[in-house]
Amino acid sequence: MTSAHTVTLGLAGTGRIGTSHVETLKHLPGVETVIVADADAERAHAAATKLGVQAVPDIDTLFAAPLDGLIIATATDSHPELITRAVDAGIPVFCEKPVAADIQGTLDVITRLENSTVPVQIGFQRRFDAGYRAARAAITSGSLGWLHSLRATTLDPSPPPAEYIPRSGGLFRDCGVHDFDIIRWVTGREVVEVYATGTNRGAQFFTAAGDVDTAAVLLRLDDDTLATVSLSRYNGAGYDVRLEALGSLGNAVVGLDDRAPLRSVEPDYVPSGLPAYPGFMERFRRAYTEELAAFLSVVSGELANPCTPTDALEAFYIAEACELSRHQNRPVPIAELRR
Repeated sequence: MTSAHTVTLGLAGTGRIGTSHVETLKHLPGVETVIVADADAERAHAAATKLGVQAVPDIDTLFAAPLDGLIIATATDSHPELITRAVDAGIPVFCEKPVAADIQGTLDVITRLENSTVPVQIGFQRRFDAGYRAARAAITSGSLGWLHSLRATTLDPSPPPAEYIPRSGGLFRDCGVHDFDIIRWVTGREVVEVYATGTNRGAQFFTAAGDVDTAAVLLRLDDDTLATVSLSRYNGAGYDVRLEALGSLGNAVVGLDDRAPLRSVEPDYVPSGLPAYPGFMERFRRAYTEELAAFLSVVSGELANPCTPTDALEAFYIAEACELSRHQNRPVPIAELRR
């Protein structure tokens, strides 16, 4: 580290999530310097000028800097090379999901990391959200009794740009993977079987990319708890992310607050009047901050890695099983995809 109390961090990728991370890092205690790079040098320079940080012309120059940690927010296909390059250089990594574009690529990275002690934290920010943490604590404490059902929801208010869809990995890998990860995390259980189906009643660019804009998933956990996951790109009421953990003694609901985009039609119901969250950046702003603060603790050796590449692989297995289930219209055991 640069000193006992300060770090120099590199950030690769100055798109929306990357620039948001820079803004967060600038205000975290212990961060002395942030250096950014992008495949588009002009974009990196513009972002650095706006944010008041240092830009370098390319990734090679970024790796030449005295980095204490690297944040990867680039396109998915660059993740494996950047992760392994940083680890080989002894630089701790925070990488936005996924580790790689497919299961084999993820396994290849994990194999490369087997004999390394350099931490690689994968970005699943819901693990740092106060509501999900409270739900996990309630489940772990036994106060809910035994779980009989979980209901997860991720509904975007509008689709991403058409050009994003073909490289997104599809609705299950891009969007649903957050629900799959958080279900594993809050319950401490593994998913053993999935059944998934999807439809496309919106823009034709989803069909053209072999994707769907709305999906329903049924998961069976290893203790026979059932979980459903609802996904859509067309929730016009607003960004809706919730989790209901329903047990034999009680329940815990994440995301049910005055900004949840739910309209009761009961005659005596009084709405809050607050606007719904417009998107994931606003809904999970504090979680993103906590996630990056945790990475600083990982860099300093004060905290064990809270989300490993193996965690990301398990969520990816579920997403892949969903895609196979959708195409073949059948339940798919997770064991069928393990290699």
